[in-house]
Amino acid sequence: MEIKNGEFTISTDRAKLDLRFIHDYLSNESYWVPGIAFEKVVTAADHSLNFGLYHLDRQIGYARIITDYVRVAYLADVFVIGDFRGRGLAKWLVGVIMTHPDITGLRRWMLHTLDAHGLYAQFGWGPPEKPERYMEFTGQ
Repeated sequence: MEIKNGEFTISTDRAKLDLRFIHDYLSNESYWVPGIAFEKVVTAADHSLNFGLYHLDRQIGYARIITDYVRVAYLADVFVIGDFRGRGLAKWLVGVIMTHPDITGLRRWMLHTLDAHGLYAQFGWGPPEKPERYMEFTGQ
């Protein structure tokens, strides 16, 4: 899938991903996986539905979905680099992801965020409806 908006493109083409760029951002700028090894970023991309965000031919953002394509999706690693923030690109990226034909109609979507609640709330995200049913394991 590829969608254009002026000079910007969102693509799910795995071959277009700049994995060094993604690793650099995740390892050095993200709060959620600082120091992550390059090989782990590659493995994660290999097992995800990837969405690259590009300005002309330069990658400027990324997000991925971990899913079974039937019932559940986990949205992860969403980012747009600083020079391109404030232009509505993250909102466009999330909107494109949530309407991707392979994952519409899923029963449950999940994500973790420290600082982007307002972005996701625009798409209907909120606290778990039944938190008493939600558990997590944070071990290695």
